[in-house]
Amino acid sequence: MNSLSKNPAELTITTVIGLEVHVQLKTESKLFCGCLNRFGGEPNTQVCPVCLGLPGALPVINQSALELSVKAGLAMDCEIPETTKWDRKQYFYPDLPKGYQISQFDMPICAEGYIDIETGGDDDAESESRRLRILRAHLEEDAGKSMHDESSGGGDTLVDLNRCGTPLLEIVSQPDMRNSEEAIAYLQELKSRMTHLNISDCEMQEGSLRVDANVNLHITDGDRNVATPIVEVKNMNSFRSVRLAIDYEVDRQWEVWQQTGQTIDDVSKTTRGWDDNRETTFLQREKEESADYRYFPDPDLLPVQIDPSRVDEIRDSIEELPRQATERLQNQYGIKTADAELIVSGGSEMVRYFETAANRSGDAKRTVSIVNQDVLRTMKERSIEIESFPINASKLGDLISRIAGGELDNSRGRDVFNYLVEHDQSVESAIKALGIESVDAGQTESLCRELLGENPTVVEDYRAGKKQAIGALIGKARGKNPNANPQQVRETLIRLIESGEV
Repeated sequence: MNSLSKNPAELTITTVIGLEVHVQLKTESKLFCGCLNRFGGEPNTQVCPVCLGLPGALPVINQSALELSVKAGLAMDCEIPETTKWDRKQYFYPDLPKGYQISQFDMPICAEGYIDIETGGDDDAESESRRLRILRAHLEEDAGKSMHDESSGGGDTLVDLNRCGTPLLEIVSQPDMRNSEEAIAYLQELKSRMTHLNISDCEMQEGSLRVDANVNLHITDGDRNVATPIVEVKNMNSFRSVRLAIDYEVDRQWEVWQQTGQTIDDVSKTTRGWDDNRETTFLQREKEESADYRYFPDPDLLPVQIDPSRVDEIRDSIEELPRQATERLQNQYGIKTADAELIVSGGSEMVRYFETAANRSGDAKRTVSIVNQDVLRTMKERSIEIESFPINASKLGDLISRIAGGELDNSRGRDVFNYLVEHDQSVESAIKALGIESVDAGQTESLCRELLGENPTVVEDYRAGKKQAIGALIGKARGKNPNANPQQVRETLIRLIESGEV
C-alpha cells in the first residue's frame, strides 16, 4: 500500500488521456494492391495474392494514399518529413494472413502537429480553447475481420479478408486531454477535418474511424507524485462509447488505486475492452511494447521521398478548414450555426453545392433548409455522395427561386424535386410533365369567393375570433384546384372576410 493520503480532498488528481485514432483513407484501391477499397461485399471477394500474403506477391505503394496522408497531416499542422519508410510489425492474428503488418515505425509520414478545440460554452460558462498536440501520424495496412460464431456452441471463427490491406492513417495524440469532454471535442474536430477535406468518410459503424484511448491518473499529495498504470481501452464503436469508457476507466482506476496503491512502476500497461451493454471495461491482455513487435524495415518497399513542392501544392488545395467554412457561411449567407455545421460536415463538395444553389436561388435560408432536409435525406436513401446527386446545384437553385417567387408552393415544389430526382429534365420540363399551372390572382379570388359562399360558418367563426377556422378551407381549395397556392389562398380568404365583401 502507498503512503499517500487517501482523502480525495487532500489530493490533486489529474486525468491523463491520449488517443490513437485509425482513419481509413478514401482511396479507390487498397494500400499496396489494386483491390477495391470498399465497405461490404461478399466475404473474401475483394482480395488478391498481395493482400492475401501469398508467396512471391509484391506490394506496390498507392500514391493516392500517400497524398491523402500528407493532406491530413497539413490539416493538423503536422510537419511533413521529406523521407518516410515502411516497416514490418510482427504479431499474430488469424485475420492477418502475412503474419506481419506493413506499417511505419521510426520515420512516419507525418510528424508533430496539433489540433485546437473548444469546450464548454453552455449557458453557465464561456467556451475554453485548448491546443492538443499530435505526436505523429503513420500509414499502415489494415488486417481482416474475425467473426466469432458463439451461438452455435462450437466456438467457430470465420475470417473475412476483404478489409486486409485497406489504407489506415493512425493519428497518435500526446496525452494532453484531461477529461472525456476534451477527448470528444478532439474527435469531433478531427472527424470534421477528415470528412470536409474528403480524406475519409469516418463512418465508425463501418470501421473507417476507430479509437483507442490511453488513460491513467496522476495523483499529487504535497510534493509527492504517483501515476496509476496506463490502460488502453479498445472496442469503442461510437463517440458515446468513448465518453462512457473514459469516465468509467477514470472511476475504476481511482477505486483500484485506493484499494491497492499500485502505480505505473508496479504494473505494466494493459489493454481493456469496452462492453457497450454492461458499460464497463474488461481485461484483455498485457500491452506489447515496440520491442515485442520486432519492427524492421520492409525489404520489399523502398523509402519514399516526398517532394516539398508537391507538399506545397497539397497545402494550397486546402481552401479552408471546417470551422473557417462554418463561420464564412454564417456571415456570408446569414444562416444558423447548426445549419452551416451540417452543410460543412458533408465536405467541401457539399459546401460548393450549397453555395451554387443559394446564389442561383437568391434565398439562402430556403436553400439550406431544402439541402439539409430533402437533399441529405435522398442521399442517405440512395447511399450516394453529393457529386452523384441527380439534381445539380444550379437546377436546385432554379427550383428554389420559383418557390421563393411564389410560382410554386412548398408542396408542389417538393413534387417537382421528387420528379427531378427520378428524371433528368429541366425544372420547366418537370413542371409541365406534372401538369402544374400557375393560378393568377383573379382565379384565386374566384376560388376563394366560391369556398366562402359554400362555408358560411367559417366566416362566422373567423369573425368571432376563431382565426384558425380558415385552415379548413385550404385543403378544400387544393381539392378544387391542385395548383392553387395555399399561402395565396389563405391571404385572399382573410382579405375577403375582413373587408366585408362576403
